[in-house]
Amino acid sequence: MSAFLDVETSLTGRRWTGPSVELARAAEALEQATGLPAPVAAVLARRGVPPEEAPAFLAPTLRDTLPDPQRLKDMGEAAARVLAAMEAKEKVAVFADYDVDGATSAALLIDWFRFFGQDPTLYIPDRIDEGYGPNVPAMEALAETHSLIVVVDAGTLSHEPIAAATAKGSQVVVLDHHLGGETLPPALALVNPNRQDETGDLGYLCAAGVVFLMLVEIGRLLRAQGRKGPDLMSLLDLVALATVADVAPLIGANRALVVQGLKVMAQRGRPGLVALADVARMNTSPSPYHLGFLLGPRINAGGRIGAADLGARLLTATDPAEAQALALRLDQLNTERREIEAEVLAAALKQAEARGFDAPLVWAAGDGWHPGVVGIVAARLKEAANRPAVVIGIDAAGTGKGSGRSVTGIDLGASVQKLAAEGLIQRGGGHRMAAGLTLAGDQLEPAMARLGELLARQGAGTMGPRDLPLDGLLMPGAVTPELIARIEAAGPYGAGAPAPRFAFPDMAISFARPVGQAHLKLAITDGMGGKLEAIAFNAFSGELGPALANHAGARFHFAGQLDLNHWNGRVTPQLRLSDAAPV
Repeated sequence: MSAFLDVETSLTGRRWTGPSVELARAAEALEQATGLPAPVAAVLARRGVPPEEAPAFLAPTLRDTLPDPQRLKDMGEAAARVLAAMEAKEKVAVFADYDVDGATSAALLIDWFRFFGQDPTLYIPDRIDEGYGPNVPAMEALAETHSLIVVVDAGTLSHEPIAAATAKGSQVVVLDHHLGGETLPPALALVNPNRQDETGDLGYLCAAGVVFLMLVEIGRLLRAQGRKGPDLMSLLDLVALATVADVAPLIGANRALVVQGLKVMAQRGRPGLVALADVARMNTSPSPYHLGFLLGPRINAGGRIGAADLGARLLTATDPAEAQALALRLDQLNTERREIEAEVLAAALKQAEARGFDAPLVWAAGDGWHPGVVGIVAARLKEAANRPAVVIGIDAAGTGKGSGRSVTGIDLGASVQKLAAEGLIQRGGGHRMAAGLTLAGDQLEPAMARLGELLARQGAGTMGPRDLPLDGLLMPGAVTPELIARIEAAGPYGAGAPAPRFAFPDMAISFARPVGQAHLKLAITDGMGGKLEAIAFNAFSGELGPALANHAGARFHFAGQLDLNHWNGRVTPQLRLSDAAPV
């Protein structure tokens, strides 16, 4: 297929691609059948939505999309055991991962137990001292004083730690979503849509989604007894935050969970999220962007470079003053995290570029690199090379702890898990798009070479520069707040459901000025009265910013996403510029 608008190489080095002939025809048919605006029809056609399903798709509800919890193996056992622990007022511990998904999963359970007057023990391991997931000393210690340990967002591969807890007389329930192995640990119940004996059709759920389904199942058990539990809808702000921040695909039930969760969050009923939103200077209704880029990174900062439990404590805080103090601390840690990340990124980019960005795997490793930022840096390398990327920090003892990020179509987690099975690393696992691993220093080169081979078999080495997919053409005069609202209704957008991008062909620049250190504010016009404001974030980190700022009257094709700019009480359409190409 020829390049869209004949853009073979844009200012950011990408080839523009448009909808196929078949997709364009489907969009046209959908537009005619539903009366929806053409841009909205284009989005629905790309998502494979037939005309008769368009109304339901544009207004997703949990009633229509939430799966029966019993579809997941061990769900009945897990729900019954947690309910029994509440009824008997047992001592319960919640062992959670240190990221957003773990923190929100823990908060869901803690909120649920608090409704019945119980306060479970929260345990989140230290990223540096303990690493990911349950460990034997922690699980043994918890088992000494707790009859039930609920492990969330971890545990599927934790055979020895769970065996240690059960040997001490404690029962363990695991609620997870990471890839499972051929055998399961000796937990009383292990609920995970990505167990090898599951169908995988619910594999898109994050851990908080799995926890929510268990609470739905417990609610069913309570209703059968004529009893009431907490309002589960009020907990959807946590599920939405986890789903977006953990980059779970926004498909199936996840769409409704996020849509409804954003509505709950907008009511500002959770002191921790209110405080964090205020610290992050969120001045509009929450959106997936806010969850993924403002709230999520701050909650993650505690697990990355601070106290691991800060995020979960914030999300379960009931005192506004405590919530504000925790939010300020997380905001400070996030600033420190960005500084550490910038240093590691510069070194990792230099090292990876020397190896070459055309290999099936892009990787870098360095002494003293903070394990809390290697995942973020791996994501940056992945974006730069359009290849799976792994970044590893090596501590003073010579142990490397790394994190990887993948690209669409390449299962990184399964390949890392194979490395562990082959004994080439000490341990590792994850899911399709992200993975973690631990290895000895002398394992580094052989392990990365083998991982490259495994990824090459999946086609990782044949990928060219990133294409920029576009959903069609628009003119500035057609862009209104009403149109943007209707496009947003076809969301939410994120992993697995990218936000639509539109091209604005043959435009002139009416003004352009730098904003801050790296951004560019501009306005584009078609010369016939149509005008649209635009913002290009981080434009001056590459060729895009200088080329547009020094345009000298040249005309360009522009491509980007539409959103609304809120400023001084005014709401105006805005193009979030992704790319441009000279005409």
